[in-house]
Amino acid sequence: MADRGATPAEPGHALRGSIGVAGIVFLVVAAAAPLTTVGGALPVMLAGSNGPGVPLAYALVAVVLLLFSVGYAAMSHFVVDAGAFYAYVSHGLGARLGLGAGGLALLAYTAIQAAVYGLAAVTLRGIVVQFGGPELPWWLLAALLVAVVALLGYRSIDVGAKVLGTLLVVEVAVVAALVAGILVTGGPEGWSATSFAPSTFLAGAPGIAVMFAVASFVGFEATAIYAEEAREPRRTVPIATYVAVLFIGAFYTVASWAVVVAFGPSRVEAAAQADPTGLVFTAAATYVGPWFADVLPVLLLTSLFAALLAFHNAVARYLFSLGRRGVLPTALSRTHPRHGSPHVGSLVQTVSAVAVLAVFALAGGDPVTTLFPWMSGLATVSVLLLMLLTAVAVIVFFARTRADTRAWNTRLAPALGLVGIAGILALVLVNFTTLIGGSAALATVLLVLVAGVFGGGVLLGRARPAPAAPEPARDDPALH
Repeated sequence: MADRGATPAEPGHALRGSIGVAGIVFLVVAAAAPLTTVGGALPVMLAGSNGPGVPLAYALVAVVLLLFSVGYAAMSHFVVDAGAFYAYVSHGLGARLGLGAGGLALLAYTAIQAAVYGLAAVTLRGIVVQFGGPELPWWLLAALLVAVVALLGYRSIDVGAKVLGTLLVVEVAVVAALVAGILVTGGPEGWSATSFAPSTFLAGAPGIAVMFAVASFVGFEATAIYAEEAREPRRTVPIATYVAVLFIGAFYTVASWAVVVAFGPSRVEAAAQADPTGLVFTAAATYVGPWFADVLPVLLLTSLFAALLAFHNAVARYLFSLGRRGVLPTALSRTHPRHGSPHVGSLVQTVSAVAVLAVFALAGGDPVTTLFPWMSGLATVSVLLLMLLTAVAVIVFFARTRADTRAWNTRLAPALGLVGIAGILALVLVNFTTLIGGSAALATVLLVLVAGVFGGGVLLGRARPAPAAPEPARDDPALH
């Protein structure tokens, strides 16, 4: 049965690929950069939020995102489009809000990719120095990373999925080895499960923990982006979405609990405050061996590289979708005659990444203290707004079309997910200055940018006809 909801594509304007569930999961989990989160974000969370209650924050965020995923997966049966959020919001809430969502998506993924480029460049510089090389400028190493990502992004998605799959397996194995070393040995206070007690979670600043936790999940929602390049997209995308959320949620929850155990629930907060950058490396040296701590920076770099490639692919496909709809120049909808990839969109994404990095480099911005927190904070707010819009779009779409009448999938779960996401967004906005590590004035500028991009998309949509609504596939076996 042909997939409905995708824009009919002429030869040279259709994505090609044969990725399955595993390939999509590799692509989206890589974007979440699990090792980067465990090695970088987790110590900051332990030091400045609710300490040993952090693991429960990850678990709660995973539950909210699972509820959101129920409606997101149901929508994937009817809308198969590389535009994902843009396409879903367009079909549910109309072209104007859809274009606003498209603008937010481009902003979010461009920003988070720029953030990761800065962190990856500094990590690479540290490795070069560690092995006796010169201390090169971060922007030069970032340019090298851009070139490699551009080469892989230009090729077929199947090539990218294989590269990310290999890197992700190594990344997960490394964290699993650390977790096993800690849990087999046991920490100074034993295998305490106090991290999962409500009283532990509510101590300190749980809102900040939830805020950082949801930022660690950014990228999971990209499953729908690869629908047109997937085998059996109506089956593949929903399964991949659930697997990605469950895997990321379980991974972060268990890994963060293991780090708490490594130092002890009563001591981990102080340990993280004393040495946030070296906390996980200290645990690795103690529970696995000093050699393991020496290897971790290299594996951290591969984790960051995997995230770069994943976000590059996401932006290229959004540009492709918007070009195919005539919103952006139609040249963006061209696909490579041999690779079937959105190669024009890939090239444009490379240029945009270079432009953002060049601005920070010329301004003398620090890639760790300015580029990374500013851009990742900007991306987190944008993605949460996109999820909020999509949850509403799912409810409206099914209420209007009656294409799927399952109450849990189309009304109850999306509504619960909507409430959860709204609550998390409120927490992020209240603590946004903390998230970006900057001033209130900077926070205002970044939030105005988010509002401006969304508003600009909505205004652009006033001059664009609404996309044709997909014909409901009532005979889809997955709905029975």
